[in-house]
Amino acid sequence: MNSNYVRIFDTTLRDGEQSPGASLTSAEKLEIARQLSKLGVDIIEAGFPAASPDDLEGVKQIAVEVGNPIEPNARVPIIAGLARANKNDIEKCWDAVKHARHPRIHTFLATSDIHLKYKLKMSREQVVERVREMVSYAKTFCDDVEFSPEDAGRSDPEYLLEVLEVAIQAGATTLNIPDTVGYTTPQEFGALIKGLIENTPGADKVIWSVHCHDDLGLATANTLAGVSNGARQVEVTMNGIGERAGNTSLEEVVMAMHTRPALFGLQHGIDTTQISRTSRMVSNFTGIPVQPNKAIVGANAFAHEAGIHQDGMLKNNMTYEIMKPETVGVNASRLVLGKHSGRHALKARFVELGYNLSDDELDQAFARFKELADKKKVITDADLEALVSDEIASLNELFSLDGMQVACGTMGMPTATVRLKDPEGKQHTIAAIGTGPVDATYKAIDAIVNCPNTLLEFNIHAVTEGIDALGQVTVRIQGKDIQPRMDVQRETERTRTFGGYGADTDIIVASAKAYLAALNKLLIATQAQENAMGSEVALMA
Repeated sequence: MNSNYVRIFDTTLRDGEQSPGASLTSAEKLEIARQLSKLGVDIIEAGFPAASPDDLEGVKQIAVEVGNPIEPNARVPIIAGLARANKNDIEKCWDAVKHARHPRIHTFLATSDIHLKYKLKMSREQVVERVREMVSYAKTFCDDVEFSPEDAGRSDPEYLLEVLEVAIQAGATTLNIPDTVGYTTPQEFGALIKGLIENTPGADKVIWSVHCHDDLGLATANTLAGVSNGARQVEVTMNGIGERAGNTSLEEVVMAMHTRPALFGLQHGIDTTQISRTSRMVSNFTGIPVQPNKAIVGANAFAHEAGIHQDGMLKNNMTYEIMKPETVGVNASRLVLGKHSGRHALKARFVELGYNLSDDELDQAFARFKELADKKKVITDADLEALVSDEIASLNELFSLDGMQVACGTMGMPTATVRLKDPEGKQHTIAAIGTGPVDATYKAIDAIVNCPNTLLEFNIHAVTEGIDALGQVTVRIQGKDIQPRMDVQRETERTRTFGGYGADTDIIVASAKAYLAALNKLLIATQAQENAMGSEVALMA
């Protein structure tokens, strides 16, 4: 491969999903994976197969469907899974990724003294031998093996050299250097990468990768420092999502290389016109809004309100823009379909937008489209994306909204009447009073669903401009009875939260849909928890 080519390793579906509330259904993960392939990422880290049977099946589904495209001349991404350095994890990882045309096992083991002492309780010598044994074991399944020394940013560089040399000898083809807790600065991290590449025996036999976190706001800067010093793979997430302060942002790294070719002299395979579309899909499905001032994909990224800026833009847009909006897929709203458009036209547009809907999904989306077209004169791509995201988010629902009516204002008490269908199709109607229309709606839903929870976040914004715009609502809830989920990477328990998304021209209806979507995810997780406990009891008996 070209020595100046930088591989884009996307871990939105693994590290990104560890963001609080970013729980994704299997259908949502598959749609994101398809869009990441269309975006042009080289490697998709589809998940952590050993985390649960559901995670393994989710990675397997992506390996089968996205890792084996049927389109002629289609780009074939590598499908990777993460595994701790033990045989069980590696075997489960291989079970999931082996179905891809280009599978990869990504295994890791911490190397910092603080991790060795408090988490692993292993000596340096024991870690070296474990790396040798487990990378070799992974190599028996898969030619493409990546190894990461977790918390490399706080590890002794001399010890890192020893560990990485052993990983190369054992068969690793990619060595990833993670700044796991976002501790380093660009100067430090760049020097670390340069020193490792120059001094590790066999360094020329592998691809060097960087994986940075944003705890100090330096993830993108550190990643660019890494590629400037020889790294040729970057591990990133869309919108920079991830646990704590997040991961390195894909769009920032790609557009930095794209906008400054003379400085970096590097190439990548990303179709930058797909960036904005991918960003919106990830935001919709995870329920994590993109901040307006977010670089590249934020709503204000190409907005100019200051008078002097507007004057300069009218004369020459390069006065205050270093990239064109069209380069990242940001286009002015335009009429793409009307109320008289047919089903085939809608399907063709969804394919152009990156959504491959089944016949049943298309039927539902078409019905929603017709309803929207009756309410809204101008239907844009953003409207269609919001609509289909809402439909996909509802695929795994147990309870569905069948009707609602709200009364509120300055006179009287806000009252909501809600009708839901349960998993058996039976209708339930309840009325409730609240402090406002949303509160009343949520109280009515709670009375039917009976799933105790705490509402942590509620966000609403308009999809497009205009008084008739679709309203998007995202919520995040925490269940009262759901047990913490084991974080197999850190071997600690994590409080589980669930996100929901809804879209409608009526923001109260959108609010109800978003809350129901989050509740359905919580209910599914609760059922899985009960089933697992039942299995344990049966085994003990």
